[in-house]
Amino acid sequence: MHAFRKAVEARDEAAIEALLAENVVFTSPIAFKPYPGKAITAAVLRGVMRVFEDFTYEREIANPDGRDHALVFNATVSGKRIQGCDFLHVDDEGKIDEFTVMVRPLSAAQALSEAMGAQFDRIAREAGEAGAK
Repeated sequence: MHAFRKAVEARDEAAIEALLAENVVFTSPIAFKPYPGKAITAAVLRGVMRVFEDFTYEREIANPDGRDHALVFNATVSGKRIQGCDFLHVDDEGKIDEFTVMVRPLSAAQALSEAMGAQFDRIAREAGEAGAK
């Protein structure tokens, strides 16, 4: 089991953040531009943990060299069942340097967009505070 999956299932925000490379790039299923950097990625992931209910990983797929992982998940957001996949790439130090999320169906993606939009001020504030440390 990938360390990221373990950290998410334990809801261990510090462990999740520790697994991110400083130069990680997060590609959201609901935002046009990727989010570069550890502070914003960690803040977005904390926001997701606040809006997802009944989150479970159902399957993990990895390539033979262990650098690429696909973690298939299910959750509920605003009463809508959502299925998605976290695509992770790790760098030479084993830190996540690319993080892409895809979700379906469209109605659940729209609910996620609305729920995360409501979190955005807090996410930006948390990212700014982390960057100031």
